[in-house]
Amino acid sequence: MKLIRIFLAVSLTVTPAALLAQAAPTNASINQRKVNQQDRIAQGVKSGQLTAGETAHIEKQESAINKEERAMRAQDNGHLTSADKNLINKQQNQESRRIYKDKHNASVR
Repeated sequence: MKLIRIFLAVSLTVTPAALLAQAAPTNASINQRKVNQQDRIAQGVKSGQLTAGETAHIEKQESAINKEERAMRAQDNGHLTSADKNLINKQQNQESRRIYKDKHNASVR
């Protein structure tokens, strides 16, 4: 009986924390990621890790994500839904991986 109470107490404590961890990103975190990725791109250009072609491709993708975000906001009176935020986050994750790959391949300026 005591084991059941312990299990119940632990599950009631852990469940809210897990739900909060899966919450949609905020507008601030989306904007901060944009800034961070632009900084990573600029650093890659400065160090020569990114070629002109790689940089152009990354910037084109970043621009497409920003354009899509503006369209999402226009549909919902300037706001992003949780689904919109999750989609943008997924796209930013993909772009982050692309930046990493391009910065760490053998191509240099």
